[in-house]
Amino acid sequence: MRIALAQLNYIIGDFDLNTSKIIATIEKCRQQGADLVVFAELSVCGYPPRDFLEFDDFILKSYKAIDAIASHCEGIAAIVGAPSHNPDVKGKNLFNSAWLLSDGKVQALAHKALLPTYDIFDEYRYFEPNRTFDCITYKGIKIALTICEDIWNLAPDPLYISNPMDVLALQTPDIMINIAASPFTYDQQKTRLEILKANTNQYKIPIIYVNQVGAQTELLFDGNSCVLDSEGKNVAGCKAFDEDICFADFNPDDKSIVSDSPQLIENSSKTALIHDALVMGIRDYFVKMGFSKAILGLSGGIDSALTLALAAEALGNENVYAVLLPSEYSSDHSIADAVALAENLGCKYDTIGIKEGYNSILESLKPFFKDLPFNVAEENLQARVRAVLLMGLANKFGYILLNTSNKSEASVGLADYINRDHEIIPVNSIAKPPSAELRPGQKDSDSLPEYDILDQILYNYIELRQSPADLVASGFDETTVKRVLRMVNMNEWKRHQTPPILRVSPKAFGQGRRMPIVGRYLS
Repeated sequence: MRIALAQLNYIIGDFDLNTSKIIATIEKCRQQGADLVVFAELSVCGYPPRDFLEFDDFILKSYKAIDAIASHCEGIAAIVGAPSHNPDVKGKNLFNSAWLLSDGKVQALAHKALLPTYDIFDEYRYFEPNRTFDCITYKGIKIALTICEDIWNLAPDPLYISNPMDVLALQTPDIMINIAASPFTYDQQKTRLEILKANTNQYKIPIIYVNQVGAQTELLFDGNSCVLDSEGKNVAGCKAFDEDICFADFNPDDKSIVSDSPQLIENSSKTALIHDALVMGIRDYFVKMGFSKAILGLSGGIDSALTLALAAEALGNENVYAVLLPSEYSSDHSIADAVALAENLGCKYDTIGIKEGYNSILESLKPFFKDLPFNVAEENLQARVRAVLLMGLANKFGYILLNTSNKSEASVGLADYINRDHEIIPVNSIAKPPSAELRPGQKDSDSLPEYDILDQILYNYIELRQSPADLVASGFDETTVKRVLRMVNMNEWKRHQTPPILRVSPKAFGQGRRMPIVGRYLS
């Protein structure tokens, strides 16, 4: 059997687009001799559809799309992902299902059993877990068909009490097929491959794994669909961060699986993976939202420099507009560094000083501020003047305003990666102490620990969930730890007001880290 792995980029709820892509891919694979084409989890409606699943019309459109796709499955079969009705009045109304389509109709369904409800996942909110398991058969080949999380319960500390493949393995399947929507983090590629190998080691049969690719708001999907033989060796794989199709030929007699044009999973560096993910995420957000042009404030520091470089690569330099917004405290080298970067990238840029707008607001507040000394209030006024100017330009000319990240070790690594062939981001922007330049001689380290220390504390606290005692025991200063954790937790309200944050870490600010705004833990 010749099996095609179809790694596509879907848009949630765009049934016309998703259906046409799936049908076009089936026809393309038919021409290349495929017997079966495998698509990703919830490929028909896009993943994650979230509360769209609560609309009957959304489910109806999904069923109509299934019918349309099935009509093109004559002489070839397809496995697609889509919601399906739960006929039992008890439990949730929907299953998360894999549909086998052939001979112009639906031949079989397999429902997802293990529904993740951690980090960014909330599938039990919508779906009923499957409790009965049967292999499906196509062209005499018995397939153990599972969906994403169903093969992930082989860790040393299992999250679930059952394992669908244990039941399916008793039916002596010839091959495993897993359709997935597995989001990217910088370590997910390695972890995912370990899980796939664990399954082949456990069940001694090959596995076909198909993941989606593309960005869905803040969630990034890297693809990396692949084929492993019964010994866990890579046979074929799709490209990362791009739509792709690869083929594998399976022989049920000896359970061997080969590919005539293998493209194996690439072992990219962490920095390269994050860079490619962010570029894809920016590009996809704009394309899927129907936007084309971006604007951002360019300060000469590493935060905005990195954002501009990524945006120019994602959208094209002609579609990114940089605005320099110097304060009276801005240094000449900051302005020069910003200009050098914009010119290196070929991006349009302009300079708008904020002194006049700031002074005008300050004059209005003078009767109320009286003679109180300069403090963070005046600093924040300058930052808000910058935001007002940028939003004014964005609204007037149809730009989307990009937020710039805070400097971290990851930012330095990304900047060095962007400069890997030649200098794009001025070295001075990378090396100089970061500053908002809102008062004389200001540096970020005046109000924060040095970033090399701050980053490590935040990593250990947020991603590894270490306690204050753990952090102190590992060598961090106790006073600094308490101060940093207090600042993180006291400012949760700000994160509820931020734009979407592209997720590249296993635990990141955004929908995967749900903290109460009002709370006293470590604050």
